[in-house]
Amino acid sequence: MKYMLLVCGDDTADWSGTAPVEPWVEELSVEHEVRLHGHRLRPPADAVTVRVRDGEVLRTDGPFAETKEYIAGFDVLDCATLEEAVAAAAKHPVASVGAMEVRAFWDEEEAETAIRRLDTELTDAARERDVERAMACYAPDVDVFHPVSGQEQSGIEALRKAEELRFSTITGPVEREVSEYRLRIDESIAFSHALVRTRATLADGGTLDTTERVTTGYREAGDRWQIVHQHRSVPAGSGAPGAEENRS
Repeated sequence: MKYMLLVCGDDTADWSGTAPVEPWVEELSVEHEVRLHGHRLRPPADAVTVRVRDGEVLRTDGPFAETKEYIAGFDVLDCATLEEAVAAAAKHPVASVGAMEVRAFWDEEEAETAIRRLDTELTDAARERDVERAMACYAPDVDVFHPVSGQEQSGIEALRKAEELRFSTITGPVEREVSEYRLRIDESIAFSHALVRTRATLADGGTLDTTERVTTGYREAGDRWQIVHQHRSVPAGSGAPGAEENRS
């Protein structure tokens, strides 16, 4: 479960003896892999408050509310329970002079489940040789190093043409098998690494059997994840089954 820690400062507090935050960041980020992201914010005096009334944009320099307490920064934690998040917040140096507000993210579909569903969609689209279904998994500004051309394809239209060319050399369904899948998620960005084996019958009667090492970058856009970067290459000297294309 993800939790937002709102680091609350207080203009009336004495900050002279406050411990540095770096050890706390190191412990939670590196040692325990609990802290996903965080940053200090500019002071309230630098804030801009925006309101829209009757279609008119109203801009006010300064914070939303004049108060001695203010949000000085934030941290995003990934904890099993609220109690674990509270314990982490209590260790933050600011907790001794200011306050730490702990708020759970709104309960939504787990990012890993959504990302893995994208990979399943690519497998199903390959089996049916459905280019449009595959393209729905990618962002409009996607960059893909495509194995057919051996070049980078920038943008969804370039990728669509490359995939159409690839499927034109194949007849019948395409088997796509994913192994050694590893996924790392950091807020709205994620990366996966996997071996992808592709098997199919070629239009000239031969057999396609290749294994590629695929590195994929994902970005959360609104309420859905999309592929924004993908690099496919044949592992050199990997000895992996199907690492060479067989046209016999």
